[in-house]
Amino acid sequence: MNILDIIAKKRDKQELTEEEIKYFIDGYTKNDITDYQAAALIMAIFLNGMTDRETTDLTLAMSCSGETLDMSTLGEVIVDKHSTGGVGDKVSLILLPLISSLGVPVAKMSGRGLGFTGGTIDKLESIPGYRTAISMEQFIKNVKEIGISIISQTQNLAPADKKLYALRDAISCVENIPLIASSIMSKKIASGAQKIVLDVTVGKGAFMSNIGDARKLANTMIKIGKLANRETVCVLTNMDEPLGFAVGNSLEVIEAVKCLKGDMPEDLKEVILALGSQMLLLAGKGENLDENKNKLLENIENGKAYNKFIELVQRHGGDISYIEKLDKLPKAKYIEPIYSQTSGYIHDINAKEIGRLAGMLGAGREKKEDEIDPAVGVVLTKKIADKIERGDVLAYIHSNDMQKLEEAKKYFVQIVKIKEEKIEKPNIILEIKDLGTAP
Repeated sequence: MNILDIIAKKRDKQELTEEEIKYFIDGYTKNDITDYQAAALIMAIFLNGMTDRETTDLTLAMSCSGETLDMSTLGEVIVDKHSTGGVGDKVSLILLPLISSLGVPVAKMSGRGLGFTGGTIDKLESIPGYRTAISMEQFIKNVKEIGISIISQTQNLAPADKKLYALRDAISCVENIPLIASSIMSKKIASGAQKIVLDVTVGKGAFMSNIGDARKLANTMIKIGKLANRETVCVLTNMDEPLGFAVGNSLEVIEAVKCLKGDMPEDLKEVILALGSQMLLLAGKGENLDENKNKLLENIENGKAYNKFIELVQRHGGDISYIEKLDKLPKAKYIEPIYSQTSGYIHDINAKEIGRLAGMLGAGREKKEDEIDPAVGVVLTKKIADKIERGDVLAYIHSNDMQKLEEAKKYFVQIVKIKEEKIEKPNIILEIKDLGTAP
């Protein structure tokens, strides 16, 4: 078996065997297969696609390319949650402590933000003292003792995926459903997830810009889950506008804490309840989704979810005084409102452009090694379909640089579209797909 034959086979639109896929992943991980050979095969896959069986074999090969976590010692079903990315997506900060407060163990590895999408790890690290890089032993111990731990992904978890993702990015082969699906699912399987709930975002601020591609991605991941013996549910959510109001790291922590205390924007609440009710279902904590949603709301109201977040932060070395008194968190030097120059109804708040604006201010990164400023970002005051009067505040820009602030203010005015015609609030939960609905 050699890589040239494998490249030629996929070039000629033939199906690769499990052994050939494993040979490729093992060889590339160990540097026995060169970047240019791997690039040739990835391009052939990009152009000619993969069958469900090939995609699953690729997923499993990548998941076994490094260390894998065994969560069976925890004695309960581990249900993992993953989002395909968005703007203002602070769902994990709210949902995971909430789920843990209901007796479902949360062992979560999260990523950093790149480009216009935010990362859970960056947000947690904006809390002074919070450590995201801890040993696997401590990670498991946290889950056993307090029911939750959220850390950064280890270098040894699915290393083949990391190499392949960087390669795909370099050769413009990112937007391919089998490659995206196998990348996501390989990390979930390697991290020990037994059941998986996926938030597949759709729209202007999402990787999948249209519902058709999002359905294909969801169906592919559900099929991988079935073949890999991991029950998977996909919730398709709207990401045309930012989720909630805050976009920026410490700004999103502030919003998340307020949500845990019961002050939750409606769009964020819908996503939390949709994902959370499915997680409780898969964990065997409730068969009725409406009853599951009520359980979630009850643990927000009685303070158990907030207390679990405090416990999480404290266990990871974070200073909980910054959570108990949110005004202690780092503030930007300049906080300026943007006023509406017209009256009408908001028709568009392009999530991708808001993400880029936050990135311009320093809240995001273009390259993984870029430093971020936790204090900067945007806090919206209105959502799509809201009525607006001339002179109303549309948003507050948080900046530590006057020049960037002025640029952001000019940019923001171009992003938000206000028209005279009244429009309906957009649907937030677009579809829910599982084994019963995936073709």
